[in-house]
Parts: sequence; C-alpha cells; structure tokens
Amino acid sequence: MLSFFSKPSIRGGVYAEEHKAATAAQAIVNSFPLPKKLYIPLQQHVGKPAEPVIKVGEKVLKGQLLAYSQGMISAPVHAPSSGIILDVNDYPAPHPSALPIRTIVLETDGKDEWMAIQAIDDPFQLTPEDISLRVGAAGIVGLGGATFPTAVKLNMGRENHIDTLIINGAECEPYLSCDDRLMQERAGQIIDGVRLMLHGMETENAVVAIEDNKPQAYLAMQAAAKPYPLIKVMQIPTRYPMGWDRQLIRYVTGKEVPVGCRSSEIGVTIHNVGTAHAVHNAIRHGQPLLSRVITVAGGAVKRPVNVEVPFGTLISELFDFCEVNSEATARIIMGGPMMGDSLPNTSLPTVKATSGILALTQSELKNTDEQPCIRCASCVSVCPAGLRPLDMANNIRINQLDTAVDLGLKDCISCGCCSYICPSNIPLVQYFKYASGEVMARQQAQHKSEQTKRLMDARNARMERIAQQQREDELARIAAKAERERLKAEQSALV
Repeated sequence: MLSFFSKPSIRGGVYAEEHKAATAAQAIVNSFPLPKKLYIPLQQHVGKPAEPVIKVGEKVLKGQLLAYSQGMISAPVHAPSSGIILDVNDYPAPHPSALPIRTIVLETDGKDEWMAIQAIDDPFQLTPEDISLRVGAAGIVGLGGATFPTAVKLNMGRENHIDTLIINGAECEPYLSCDDRLMQERAGQIIDGVRLMLHGMETENAVVAIEDNKPQAYLAMQAAAKPYPLIKVMQIPTRYPMGWDRQLIRYVTGKEVPVGCRSSEIGVTIHNVGTAHAVHNAIRHGQPLLSRVITVAGGAVKRPVNVEVPFGTLISELFDFCEVNSEATARIIMGGPMMGDSLPNTSLPTVKATSGILALTQSELKNTDEQPCIRCASCVSVCPAGLRPLDMANNIRINQLDTAVDLGLKDCISCGCCSYICPSNIPLVQYFKYASGEVMARQQAQHKSEQTKRLMDARNARMERIAQQQREDELARIAAKAERERLKAEQSALV
C-alpha cells in the first residue's frame, strides 16, 4: 500500500497563463468528417519505423494491420478507416523540418468498415504476458507525447517489480485540455485501463495525479476509482511542468529518480490517461490505436474544440473544420506552446503524438526582441531540473559544448521555463535544443569515425592475414618443389 508523507516542495516551474477555458468546458466532438485521404507515417513512435505488409491497390478494413513493428522498441500501424492503399512513399513529417518520411496513403471509401474483431468478456483471466502482447499488437504508445511503446513499459514493470503505477493527468501545457475532457467523459474506461495495466505489470498500487485546475475531471475520476481501493486519485498543484515524470514522481511518492537512472529502478512507472484509455479499448474491445482526441485552439481559431480525429488527417482539414483564420495565424504549433513543435505549414498529418494543434496570433507570441542579461537568476529559480541555464547558454555561445554538457545540458528537458520567465527575452531553450542536437551530431560523427576506423583496422588485419597466408603458401610451394627435385635427383642417382 502507498504510504503517506509530507509533500516535498515543488522544484522550479512557472505559473503559465492557461488559455484552456475555450475548450475545457465543451464536450469532445466525435463528428469529425472522415477525410478522403489519410497520410499515415510509419514512424509514429520511439524506435524503429514499422514495416509495411500491404501493397498499393490493396483494399483494407478499419483496424487492419498496415505495417508491423520491427524489433522490441517499435510499434505497428493500423488502418484508421476502410479504403484502398494508394501509395507507400515519402511524405513530409509533422516536424519543424518537414523532412519526408515513409508514409502510407489511404483513400477512404466512406464506409468506415471495421475488420472482424474479438472482444474479451473477462480480460483479467488473461495472463500478464498476454496483456502486454495484445497492447503491443494494438500499436499503443505513450500518448502524453513521449510515444514510447506501452507494451515495453508493461514488460519492464513486471521485470523490475514495480510497486507504483502513476497515471499522469496533469496536462500542464497551456491551451491543451484533451486529457481533461477525456477524464471528464470517459473516466470509467480510463480506470478500467489502469486496472488492466496493473494486471499486465503484476502491480497492485496506482495513483492518478490530476492538477487542481481540473476539478470536474478529478471528481469524475474519483467516482470511477471508488470501487477499487488500490487506485488512488489525488490532486496536485497547478504548476508547469508538473507533468514531467521526475517532478511528478517526486511529488506523488517522495522518491527522487537518480541522474542517469530510469524511474523503474526506484519502483515507479508513469503512463498517460490517454494511454490507459487506449489499453481499455485494445483489451476489452480488440480495437487497435487508430485515433485520438486533439485540442485545436489559439487566437486564430474561430471554433476551438477537443475533437477525436483519425491518424493521418491533414492539419489543413482540422483547421477547416475549426474555422481557422489563416491570415491571422502567426504560428502553427503541434503540442503545447511550451514544448511543442512549430510547423511550417498545414499539409502535414496528425499522428499518435499529436495532443494539440494551435493556431496562434502574433499577440499570443512572446516578444522576441532579445536584450542583454540582467543577471536576475530567474532562469535558475524556475528550472525544474536544478540547472544553471544562463551559464550553459554562455558556454554554448562560445561553442564550449563540452562545458555545457558538464553543467547538465543532457539533463535539460527543454520545458521552456527559462525562456518563458526571462525578462530579457533570451531564447535560452533554443540554445539548449541547438546544443543538444549538435552534441548528438558530434557523437554520431565520432561513432561513425570510430566505426570506420574499426572497419579499416579489421580490413588491414584481414589483408595482412591473407598476405601472410600467401607468403606461407609460397614458402610451402617452394619447399614442396625443392623436395620433389631432391627426390628426383636421388632417383636419378640410383639409376
């Protein structure tokens, strides 16, 4: 059972303007018109991309497997609707770079016809291993943004003897309210998913953590969890980034995840409320992960909503549905404004990681006129990881990346608190994202160089062995020839 303790103080963080009211008070819209085409990327998760099992021209049904997972850290992809496979080709990814990735293009037939699926009357009769297998086969990944394959975390939970499962209902990013509405409207299904996850990990205790700015969600989840004493629903302070796993673990359990360690090593694992809902659908109803609730909001959105959308829907179709003013849109963001990605256009598909699409006006964007640092140390006080952002940024400016790493660059979670609070508008988080990418690129280059050297050394050693063998063979040939000549001379002497 969970023990009670005095709550630790919250490290860092900011009180960001919420901007949630426009969508949090409205019911989830389930009447989104089925797109004529769906663009389904094969890389919607951490790990290796899925590998197609279908062919161009093939007829598929809703829920049918389109691409299988490659290896343990991967996830399959399924058809969000019925129709014909038009193409399997490169298409721009929903990423700031919009670089092309392998994508399946599905032309829907308007029937939305399901494949034959089998529901389970009592899933708690399944073995924990079978729960994990079914979750993996359903293509479920972390829907809080990390997109790590859920089945892997369930297996790790069993292997590491996890004692506490935390369900993250914080949703601390401004504008986003999809998890809030999901908890208000589908609390029973989420709690059932939590119970199934506990069964799959062979764990008894779960805590659903919800920020205290979501009272209706808290009451709904509390009522749904009441029959199950081992599932606790608790309120946590509204403070960004309370949804960060280490911050949440520290506040809920009092445990600190050591640097360089996983939360499973201290007996805790975290899943998102949306993930628990997806587990319920997969195990109870045999439905793979095909869609998700997405928040569409921002000053340029005439009709802000939370809407359930099939994966592969283009953002442009979402914006048409929500009557977005394209002329007033200064920036398009996938996710929240603090940690989300700025997208170059709306011709990009929604994926499993798409929790929100924001169309922000210029007035909603922070002033970007950078001023000299006034040494106020605000960035230090708000950093949830306990870092010194300005010192790291100063070293990055002069290309001292190794020093920045020593100061904790790899522990930065790119939450954006430092940039948000900085009175001088210094884009600190941009420095850290650049530096992290540069460090990774250098490591990859070094790894490639080392690998090339190993290959060259191996080739040289192989060539030396071949040359040595040739020398030995030549010596053996000469010796054999000399022996033949000796024998021949002896025979001639006898004659």
